[in-house]
Amino acid sequence: MTESTAHGQPGTGPVGPVDASVVPRYAGIATYARLPRIEDVPRADVAVVGVPFDTGVSYRPGTRFGPSHVRESSRLLRPYNPAQDVSPFAVAQVVDAGDFPVNPFDIQEAVLEVERAATELGERATRIVTIGGDHTIALPLLRAVAKQHGPVAVLHFDAHLDTWDTYFGAPVTHGTPFRRASEEGLIDLTASCHVGTRGPLYSKQDLEDDERLGFSIVSSEYVEEHGAEAAIQRMRDRIGDKPLYISVDIDVLDPAHAPGTGTPEAGGLTSRELLRFLRSLGDKHIVGADVVEVSPAYDHAQMTGIAASHVVYELVTLLAAQAERMRGAE
Repeated sequence: MTESTAHGQPGTGPVGPVDASVVPRYAGIATYARLPRIEDVPRADVAVVGVPFDTGVSYRPGTRFGPSHVRESSRLLRPYNPAQDVSPFAVAQVVDAGDFPVNPFDIQEAVLEVERAATELGERATRIVTIGGDHTIALPLLRAVAKQHGPVAVLHFDAHLDTWDTYFGAPVTHGTPFRRASEEGLIDLTASCHVGTRGPLYSKQDLEDDERLGFSIVSSEYVEEHGAEAAIQRMRDRIGDKPLYISVDIDVLDPAHAPGTGTPEAGGLTSRELLRFLRSLGDKHIVGADVVEVSPAYDHAQMTGIAASHVVYELVTLLAAQAERMRGAE
């Protein structure tokens, strides 16, 4: 393990990733981006944590293996992000906080465990990026965030609305987290937005319910018809200056870019478009994020894992730069 150089002063900055010129990328413990573990550093500005849980899925299982798959797929990441002009691991202490161990048989108990663990981790790390796991985990993560920030704007990248009511009578699944979050007062009803939604719905009532629950929609069709810049502007206008939670279901990407997911839909965003959307958020007040629904059993040549690892990298970069700005303002 080496120390990053921060502000041109070697040895004074955060502990950074393992040096790839000393230890080959394919060797060593597979922490995210080969970062230090949280127990190996005195503090953490940004923590990457896994939630290996997929009991809430309605179709293909396997996202319980998502966190380890994304970590393996992140070995090639490098410490400077030229698109954002930030060296995230040098300007902030970024760590891998391991996995939250959650009950694989009881959804309600698992949700409580994620909420408790996220609340506790939030006392050690300023911001958290979570790797799922299925989208059920967004509900307890939003509960933990709302304890500190109140209702937040939710920017939700997904092929699906995830504001349905129940599946087989179950109120908490990977298709219902944002309905429950809205009902519980966790989200800002004037500033939340889906991006990349597409495909068939059960009825038009789904869209009417979704609007009532507080979401605007920038669909994949809108991106295709009007272009990424117009879609970004519409998204940014909706968010405004509210505290922002970002939730990325990897199935927002077209299956050509992310085949390893549980409920794929044709006609999605490209990985390049998704990264561009995220990079546009550098001036927003981001309070947390998740990347979910990576199912490695359906992933060819780590295509989905690599896409997800880069999405996490852009989110970490945004949060690291934000942490540096906050320190500078103190």
